[in-house]
Amino acid sequence: MTALFVLCLAVFMVAVDGTVISVAVPSITEELSPSYNQVLWIGDIYSFVLAGLLITMGNLGDRVGRKRLLLISAVAFGAASAAAAMAPTAGILIVARVVQGVAGAGLMPSTLALLRTVFTEDGQRMRAVGFWSASGAAGAALGPTVAGVLLEHFYWGSVLLVNLPVVALILAVGAWALPEARSEARHPIDLVSVGYSTAGILGVVYGITELAHAGLGFWPAYLALVVGGLLLRVFLRRQRGMPVPLLDLQLFAQRRFSAAIVAQLVIVFANIGALFFLPIFLRQVGDFSPLQSGLATLPESVVSLVTAAFTARLIGRWGHRGVLLAGLTVGSAGLVLLGLTLPISYPAMVFPLMLLGFSFGSVVTVASDLVLTSASADRVGAATGISETAFELGTALGIALTGSAVSVIYRLVSGAKSDFSEAVDPRAFTVGLGANCVIVGLMLAAVTAVVAGALRDRQPQA
Repeated sequence: MTALFVLCLAVFMVAVDGTVISVAVPSITEELSPSYNQVLWIGDIYSFVLAGLLITMGNLGDRVGRKRLLLISAVAFGAASAAAAMAPTAGILIVARVVQGVAGAGLMPSTLALLRTVFTEDGQRMRAVGFWSASGAAGAALGPTVAGVLLEHFYWGSVLLVNLPVVALILAVGAWALPEARSEARHPIDLVSVGYSTAGILGVVYGITELAHAGLGFWPAYLALVVGGLLLRVFLRRQRGMPVPLLDLQLFAQRRFSAAIVAQLVIVFANIGALFFLPIFLRQVGDFSPLQSGLATLPESVVSLVTAAFTARLIGRWGHRGVLLAGLTVGSAGLVLLGLTLPISYPAMVFPLMLLGFSFGSVVTVASDLVLTSASADRVGAATGISETAFELGTALGIALTGSAVSVIYRLVSGAKSDFSEAVDPRAFTVGLGANCVIVGLMLAAVTAVVAGALRDRQPQA
């Protein structure tokens, strides 16, 4: 249980830092005066770097030892958090968030891979994965709440400094409670593949963000999209010819693995995109305090935590396929309802947020277990790296695309040439965020149908 506590604490910390910054955005804006695009990067770059390096770090953990990588990454995460909290400019804050992302990429796959080492019995592993997923879901959802409590009494950097005692606890307990585990095979990391994958993802997300912010006539964004897409294509072609690839494409030949990755990516994309901008919406349109806007996401986090903890029982009744489809369907309904209730009042949003909590907790837990059971012991780090990449890429794209969509709709409704640099137009912000939630909810419904077809007649039993 001590080992499980350390692993859950680590994933909770990394997940919190993915969303904690959203509530602090108005305070950061007052202190550092970032541009709208810098605001998006402050929230987005952390998860984006995580997504780009998770596959690499998963493979690295297989080779050098998952415990060793976890402890080294924890030290780096604490140092980067301190640097970010004391950043004098928006640019330095973004750089510090990049370093946080690199360190977080070392933590995430190590935690999930070590679960398989510590818990070898199926029932124990499923319960452990449930608590692990609950910790990640709770961290992502509680980030705004934690930030709200801290900002009520301290300056914005406190939302990052809170990581330091957590890091100290992980190091003190993890050093003796966690077993070491690594692959018996010794293969060097393909640094060329690392460069291709990271640069490719960076180019694609940058292009999407800049097109929405600067307009369709901003040609560097198209260049970034083309270059990023080509680099990702070269990366995938290179993996097919590697004896020990960075990205094991054979895993995707398993329908349940592919369905789990897709389901996890879209549910995270849908949830995080909405939850990142909801506290900002409540502060700027609803006149909520930092504490109130942070607490506003508490219904989602509580339901997510409870659902993830009890997902093993749901799988015993409905199977993996049933729980996965239920989570996706409920998430779709929750997003549509959230978009429709935004113009009404916060109390009307509580039920949709609870639906989102159920979808997040159930889908992430099921997907994580399917990934763990799909990979061999030697490649579990690489497989979990793919899973966490889907999670973090969903987070990064959720923030980037939601921010871009809200920006475009905001300008169309308000007639403003800029985004939120001047006084906020409440009606335009409400329409922008609400329309985005409805559109993403309908998209999620379509994805649910695709996942249902992929898992038909291939339902793995608990």
